[in-house]
Amino acid sequence: MHKKIIFVIFLLGLVLLTACSQDSNISYINIPTAATTGALYPFGNSLAQLWNANIKNIKANVQGSNGGIDNLNLLEKGEANVSMAVVSNVYQAYHGLDKFQARANKDIRIIAGLYYNPNQVVVTKKSNINSISDIRDKAFAPGVAGSTTEEESSIHLKTAGIQYPDQIKAQFVGFTEAIDLMRNKQIDGAWIMSGAPNSAVSEILKTTDSKLLEIPEDFIEDLKKTYPWYSSYTLKAGVYDELQEDINTSAIKMVMFTHEDMDEEIVYQLTKTFWENLPSLQESHSFLKDLSVEKNLEDIADLPLHKGAEKYYKEIGIID
Repeated sequence: MHKKIIFVIFLLGLVLLTACSQDSNISYINIPTAATTGALYPFGNSLAQLWNANIKNIKANVQGSNGGIDNLNLLEKGEANVSMAVVSNVYQAYHGLDKFQARANKDIRIIAGLYYNPNQVVVTKKSNINSISDIRDKAFAPGVAGSTTEEESSIHLKTAGIQYPDQIKAQFVGFTEAIDLMRNKQIDGAWIMSGAPNSAVSEILKTTDSKLLEIPEDFIEDLKKTYPWYSSYTLKAGVYDELQEDINTSAIKMVMFTHEDMDEEIVYQLTKTFWENLPSLQESHSFLKDLSVEKNLEDIADLPLHKGAEKYYKEIGIID
């Protein structure tokens, strides 16, 4: 009887050892994105599902965050494995500029260039805000403090000659809170940087007497003198039911990035799986409709590619 008990214990030990061994072979990939009401969070969720279904021995998980700057900080701390941000934020983090002053992260590596992320400024019609400079002295939601959206607000308002944040009545809130504040007539407008269409912009336009503010070409040319990563972008009529005509705005390309130490084969599989399944992602995320692998490395400010991504792009012939 005693020998049987020992044998059973031995078998249990083998089972536990095997389970631990299997777990040790799994690579966990944490994907912080942005606010859960934005376009990036559901996109991150689709990525996690796609990778989990098609790549062995990985477990990808998506989480909400405060956007690109937060994501880059999480990468630096080792709390993110793959994430997304606009090129400006990644460039600043890589070179140790602005909010990343004196802490350049030279380990950032690009997996893919994604879509152009337009600035979408929603203002109430009664506020008489018809240009960026008109936001002076208005009650305005520039985004969560320290977020990519708040950074965009700061750059644009300063370019328009507004002392930011002193010359606005700022409410540093996320997209969801901005919706409520505009419904309750507590603010005159909100800044939202996100792929279009965006659910928060749509909700504001549907439930308040509001409009999207145009950012004209000449303003964007002024931006480029100091911030060369900007491009002009057209928000097409019909992208929101309430938008009857095309309007111009500023935009920055969104990129997917990782750490240099991420396993080369895993990054190769992540890159390959993403591009080979792009059509199915485009069905669920309309902001990806113009994305193509051939042009994905344009406008990424010469940021370095991860070796795994580079291997895939060489394989399909878009880089030498």
